[in-house]
Amino acid sequence: MEFPKLENKLILAPMAEVSTLPFRILCKKYGASMTFTEQISALAVTRGSEKTIEMASTSKEDSPVGLQLFGRNPKILVDAAKKLHKKFDTVDLNLGCPSKKIVKEGYGSALLKEKDKIKEIITALVKHIPKPITVKMRSGFKKEEALEIAKVIESAGCSAITIHARTQEQGYSGHADWNLIKKLKDNLSIPIIGNGDVTDPISAEKMLKETGCDYIMIGRAARNNPWIFKQILHYFETGEIIQQSIQEKIDLFDEYKKLEKDFKLLKMRSLDFTKGIPNSHHLRDELSRTKNIQEIEELLNKLNN
Repeated sequence: MEFPKLENKLILAPMAEVSTLPFRILCKKYGASMTFTEQISALAVTRGSEKTIEMASTSKEDSPVGLQLFGRNPKILVDAAKKLHKKFDTVDLNLGCPSKKIVKEGYGSALLKEKDKIKEIITALVKHIPKPITVKMRSGFKKEEALEIAKVIESAGCSAITIHARTQEQGYSGHADWNLIKKLKDNLSIPIIGNGDVTDPISAEKMLKETGCDYIMIGRAARNNPWIFKQILHYFETGEIIQQSIQEKIDLFDEYKKLEKDFKLLKMRSLDFTKGIPNSHHLRDELSRTKNIQEIEELLNKLNN
């Protein structure tokens, strides 16, 4: 089954406690051609966890959107995907999360050590789920094995691979090895989505040129600024780099506030969205002590005065 044809080259990454429905809608508005849910526990879905199933909420403004699941039991992953897949355009298997908690359970990037298990999971998902099955992976666990693992994934029927070109051991340190993205693109026939160290229009253009990847996935840079998708697309079209004003940052948060009802997440995003504002460390310190949405609004309104 083919990966969806997208309007542009930019995709929002799945990020825990970040890639919520309101945040995805905002990123789509500013130019992301596709988004993915935050990683969702297949086991929790099969156990009927209301909180987990709520994480899989979506809407028409969110399309196209992929469901990202983590787990290691093929039957549980298939059962979870069966419960949720109708709302999504793809089902994505997480082979990339480097978190010690996730790895300890044998999930996420821990599976990169088990090629046979990876093949078993993808084969089962492809057989039982009538949607494209995709994978987000790292380049290996402790050593680089990207092409070898990717060939196993492709042979099992996967429709696209996102490669974050760092090992699990690297976490988010050092530099992503874009040569690995190119290696996958040169040796596989399915779409390759490059991920890692795209932070602005220049690095986005550079990744596309150096690797030939089909799409770019942006994570941490979008967390602080969903406007980055608009900035990159404008650069691709005109060659001009536009800068976001303080007022545009405030307006962006106001848009997010109208979409998000969870104060904890509103507070977290307010800290992210202030990055780049002069003296933002003082503002973030004050925001961290807020107790309700009214206090957040009062602090941000001061920026206009």
